[in-house]
Amino acid sequence: MHLLLNLKRLMGQSNKKLPWKNLEYLDLRSNFLQGPVPAPSSNMKVFLISNNKFIGEIPRLICNTSTIEILDLSNNSLSGTIPECIGNFSKSLRVLDLRKNRFHGTIPETFPKGNNLTTLNFNGNELVGSVPRSLLNCANLQVLDLGNNKMKDTFPHWLGTLRELQVLILRSNKFYGHLRDYEADYYFSKLRILDLSNNNFTGSLPAMFFKNMKAMTDIGEAADENKSKYMGETYYEDSVTLIIKRQEVKLMKILTIFTTIDLSKNSFHGEIPELMGKLHSLRLLNLSQNILSRNIPSSLGDLTDLESLDLSSNLLDGVIPRELTRLTFLAVLNLSRNKLEGRIPEGNQFSTFSSDSYGGNLGLCGFPLSKNCSNDEPPQSSSVLEDDSESEIGFGWKVVLMGYVCGTVFGMILGNILLSTGNPQWIMGIVDGKNHRKVRRQNKKLEGRRN
Repeated sequence: MHLLLNLKRLMGQSNKKLPWKNLEYLDLRSNFLQGPVPAPSSNMKVFLISNNKFIGEIPRLICNTSTIEILDLSNNSLSGTIPECIGNFSKSLRVLDLRKNRFHGTIPETFPKGNNLTTLNFNGNELVGSVPRSLLNCANLQVLDLGNNKMKDTFPHWLGTLRELQVLILRSNKFYGHLRDYEADYYFSKLRILDLSNNNFTGSLPAMFFKNMKAMTDIGEAADENKSKYMGETYYEDSVTLIIKRQEVKLMKILTIFTTIDLSKNSFHGEIPELMGKLHSLRLLNLSQNILSRNIPSSLGDLTDLESLDLSSNLLDGVIPRELTRLTFLAVLNLSRNKLEGRIPEGNQFSTFSSDSYGGNLGLCGFPLSKNCSNDEPPQSSSVLEDDSESEIGFGWKVVLMGYVCGTVFGMILGNILLSTGNPQWIMGIVDGKNHRKVRRQNKKLEGRRN
């Protein structure tokens, strides 16, 4: 028996217990229901009550449900602790989404061996403590989102043994310590979204940590449109929230070809590893607000699918590598507040960025800054590529952004994305542009795409 009442703008109090004993599928998402969470029937398989106004704790009767596969209680005002009994039905449970509530305490250490969990999302609560080691029993786990809590722990390196893990978000907690190299080449080999931003991590960025991320290096597979699909289940679609250009962007669906690394707002020091240039399918890279120093590696120019690069608020010095002008899909660039010097490279996307991209670097000169370069500083220009054929990799901006009426992250999410704040002009400029699948980038065509 199925009951679908989502998006019906229903209001009122819920029953403490659902009257239908044979009900297997209940969808009450996005209404105005309030009161305690109704206890699901003993035969329930899919229980979706997100985006309502439910309050109170998770009912203990939920522990009597051994058949539940998808449990989505997100975006309510639930409180209390996460019940230990969740482990009782982990053998059937595939999706557990408790994000954006008011749960406190620690995450239970009760995930049993042989469980079928693929998604755990506890983002936006008040959870404390460490990442439970029993997650090692979640061999099928693909998405782990613990962002925006109060957890305090070192980086859980042991999660790298979960060979199906694709999304790891620890943003805005109190994680600390160093990242480290790995000898085993399977560590985090399928990881495509890594967000460790706004924590207390220190130390250098170990090259081998990134070398293992094979899902970010296989540009052929990432560009194969026939393999592109959204993550999630039949009745549930995974989603994450990322910070892009200082704005919170909610990706309502996660494409399996979307790749991003965000290590911003930590205390990483030393140089940016040259090996990061091997992550050819990377779309977003944010290393801002750390203590990184030395030169920007020219190997970043090999990230030909990169659409957003933020290295601002570090101690980077030297010149801006002209190899970065090869990034013809680059829509966002922020190199501000460093110690960079010399002439700003010219050509391709670099003709579209405003002075805000370079502010706070007293040694920089040339367009778009008002400071002219001396005659003895040769321009760092990059000739426009002459191949006018459509790229065999990536997606055309026109195709990719069609349907993005609200404005959203560039790349590959064909609609189905919501921006929680604003409508960035740089996105609208991209949508209005012409012939974005061409490798050739002519300045005249890009005038309307300035930040």
